[in-house]
Amino acid sequence: MDALLICPECGHEWSPEAPTDEAAEVRDSVGNVLSDGDTVTVIKDLKVKGSSSVVKVGTKVRGIRLVDGDHDIDCKVPGIGQMGLKFQFVKKVSD
Repeated sequence: MDALLICPECGHEWSPEAPTDEAAEVRDSVGNVLSDGDTVTVIKDLKVKGSSSVVKVGTKVRGIRLVDGDHDIDCKVPGIGQMGLKFQFVKKVSD
């Protein structure tokens, strides 16, 4: 039908030129591409929701894992524990 492709099972329509649903690159606050296992530094004091704890500026987080969802990074923050971070609040550390 015209310039759109149609799925015969569900009726979903899409353009053949549309980008595929490949994983988008996740970039840190300064534009460096992040990947699983990278080490990042927190660039802003972050309050921990539901707690009186704070993740301080300069906290180094090792071995991040990229995930889909509201928070792009799943990691273990020293002194805090397991939590999710947003990419705009971290900077990649060159090892």
